[in-house]
Amino acid sequence: MTPQVLELDAAPPAVDPAAPLLARLRRLAHAALPRMYDRRAGRCVFTVRLENGTQAPAGISDRYTAIAIIGVAADGLDQWSLPFDPRQMAGTLVDTLPACRNLGDAALIAWAASAIGADTRGAWPHVERLLDAQAAHPTVELAWALAASVIDGGTAAPALRQKLSASLMRAWNGSAGIFAHVAGGTGARSHVACYADQVYPIFALSRYAGKHHDGAALDAAVRCARRICALQGTDGQWWWHYDHRTGGVIEGYPVYAIHQDAMGPMALRAVEEASGEAFGDHITRGLRWLEASPELNGGTLIDDAAQMLWRKVARREPMKATRYLQAACTMLHPRLRAPGVDVLFPPAIIDYEDRPYHWGWFLYAWARVQDRRS
Repeated sequence: MTPQVLELDAAPPAVDPAAPLLARLRRLAHAALPRMYDRRAGRCVFTVRLENGTQAPAGISDRYTAIAIIGVAADGLDQWSLPFDPRQMAGTLVDTLPACRNLGDAALIAWAASAIGADTRGAWPHVERLLDAQAAHPTVELAWALAASVIDGGTAAPALRQKLSASLMRAWNGSAGIFAHVAGGTGARSHVACYADQVYPIFALSRYAGKHHDGAALDAAVRCARRICALQGTDGQWWWHYDHRTGGVIEGYPVYAIHQDAMGPMALRAVEEASGEAFGDHITRGLRWLEASPELNGGTLIDDAAQMLWRKVARREPMKATRYLQAACTMLHPRLRAPGVDVLFPPAIIDYEDRPYHWGWFLYAWARVQDRRS
């Protein structure tokens, strides 16, 4: 049965699963995100890592800068005291677009510019050129581009949105309820898809369905949401790698903080709004894992003293060994798994790293008033 497409201006669901935790995380966002800005580069850094007891910033990222702007704009610019001007920073990113060769980055820059009211008319022809430049694109990038084109609906052409939606749907396997890692991709590991490959399409297709009353798009979004929720860990973990052929979990770890408090809620709240189907219990379970993780014996990635939310809980393993091992096993047969990995490589390691995009998507996911200019 195809889910009903609801109007975008329908009242959002009253989902407030963990108000005290969300308030705590919002305080962390206001403390952490301003420290992730590099004044010399005029951009957000790529990461901040804890090294020898010191938080060390590294790299520069236009992508993460754009996502940070999207989040801050959604949260309300008047709510922030920042060491940078988001409007000026977005304008600078737009100026770099002619040199951008990445579809996802270009679309996020257009989205960020739209979020602060900048002129994006020159952005979308460039996004379309990047889309047309190659046959296969990462699913995540297509989803970002589709979502951005819907949200900037007054500027992005309807024909481009339809082209992006069609490209994204090439990654959909309806029988498995899972999106592939690359739309149109092939290769030995093409059956391995990650959590991001699911939640960004859920979000984008939900927004697209609300704009265009597209039942097929919403059906894919709802069915994928149901699938990842059915596979959610007993303690609320959002697992990492899925089999695009069967819809099963290939490897659960790492479990990322951003999936629990930002990307998961962002996607599930969007599909709730578009379809009317409730996913609030799964959002709540994901947040509860973040607050008290059994892998950490009830500990948490939330570090109030450091004013950081650390990136993930990972296995004690060399060189992502388990992920490669399970990918190889499932390549041989979909039901084949390497035995004993939880004993050999227990999931108990904290990755002491945080990135700006975490806070951008957290702020966007829980914004009091979402962007409805589309």
